[in-house]
Amino acid sequence: MTNETQKSLFDKVWERHVVSFETHEQPATVFIDLHLIHEVTTPQAFTVLKERGLKVRRPDLTLATIDHSTPTLLNEDGSRPYVNEQAKKQVDLLLANAKTHGITTHGWDSPYRGIVHVMGPELGATQPGMTIVCGDSHTATHGAFGALAFGIGTTQVGHVLASQCILMRKPKSMCVWVDGELSDGVSAKDVILAIIANIGVGGGTGHVIEYRGTCFENMSMSERMTVCNMSIEAGARAGMIAPDVTTVAYFEDKVMAPDDLAQTASDWLSLASDPDCIYDKEVRLDAADIKPMVTYGTHPGMAMPIDGTIPQENEKALTYMNMQAGLAIAGTKVDTVFIGSCTNSRIEDFRVAAKILKGKSVAKSVTAVFVPGSEQVKAEAEGEGLDKIFLQAGAQWREPGCSMCIGMNGDIGRPGDLIVSTSNRNFEGRQGPGVRTVLASPATAAASAVKGVITDARGLS
Repeated sequence: MTNETQKSLFDKVWERHVVSFETHEQPATVFIDLHLIHEVTTPQAFTVLKERGLKVRRPDLTLATIDHSTPTLLNEDGSRPYVNEQAKKQVDLLLANAKTHGITTHGWDSPYRGIVHVMGPELGATQPGMTIVCGDSHTATHGAFGALAFGIGTTQVGHVLASQCILMRKPKSMCVWVDGELSDGVSAKDVILAIIANIGVGGGTGHVIEYRGTCFENMSMSERMTVCNMSIEAGARAGMIAPDVTTVAYFEDKVMAPDDLAQTASDWLSLASDPDCIYDKEVRLDAADIKPMVTYGTHPGMAMPIDGTIPQENEKALTYMNMQAGLAIAGTKVDTVFIGSCTNSRIEDFRVAAKILKGKSVAKSVTAVFVPGSEQVKAEAEGEGLDKIFLQAGAQWREPGCSMCIGMNGDIGRPGDLIVSTSNRNFEGRQGPGVRTVLASPATAAASAVKGVITDARGLS
């Protein structure tokens, strides 16, 4: 539902990109400004193009990288230990297809290679007001810039490669308001976990969520990306935050930023939702009520304050997690800590972890795996000496990639292990067969690595 004169951020971006309007019989045709591709969801799409004699319509609006199947370790001779031949084939095929079609690609030799949702913003390829798609569900990350960004399936990847458009019906709109200031020790990851716990994993189904309120206005772009990244975990099609002065400032040193940034910024700022726009659904939370959060079950909606007791909600999930209702979750033994993924693998995340780990050691019973989200993050962290802090503490500092978030590259836990992870999904087996995942912020993850149990970083001395 939309007021004819008062439009939301989503309305404004949508209307700028409609090529043909939606009818009862047919979805709208929407133009795509940026198509991000990686090695996992493209092989079939490129095969279809070849079989039909089609070219990539707009290689200049397509950007490729390799991230999901890439090893995060190197052999002594510098070679890459792929988990299997299929993973290597996926990477090689992406690089070959991109070269054939003249697509700019950030592969092994690029200083910008990394997780697609980390390196896109770092380059400045992601910009306010854009429509952005990728064959990856966490494309919602880019909505932090005021872009309409969402994941698509393999068939749709082929459609966009061939036409630079997509068929879709306009989703409904939803606004999540969070006003007030966060307490010390509460992060953006805690905010989005609290939101999903509040509205449920289906609370945003069929909607594009706009995040509004002073809580988000006070966040950095890195923090906003963390929030928008997990919109899909609430069932939403996308998540968005309106561009503001913080957004504009982010582009001042980006290689793909507009040449006329000041002039372009005026247009970006005009995308903000009008004061009296109407949403189909609204939810309000108070920032002061949010505490550090962790998950206890097998989906992101099963989240709770770290100082609380485990609720009795899903016996099957608790059985899988080996959790007992009524007990405190803090103090639960941890086997592995993973800091990385498109949710929390940016330089700010590693600075938080380094502050906690400096002068301390990872518990002997814990394997700590820290994976930067891109070559840029890796270089910046190493330039600040963060890698030395991690290594001296007993953590592993890896090469960039998706790594243990989904484990397609072989970075997985052992059956029964409990992993405190800064990633976005805690489904059964997501990080390996029988592995138990607890989602948390970088601060909670780092504190848990030190203590060897799930630990509230606020109490760590």
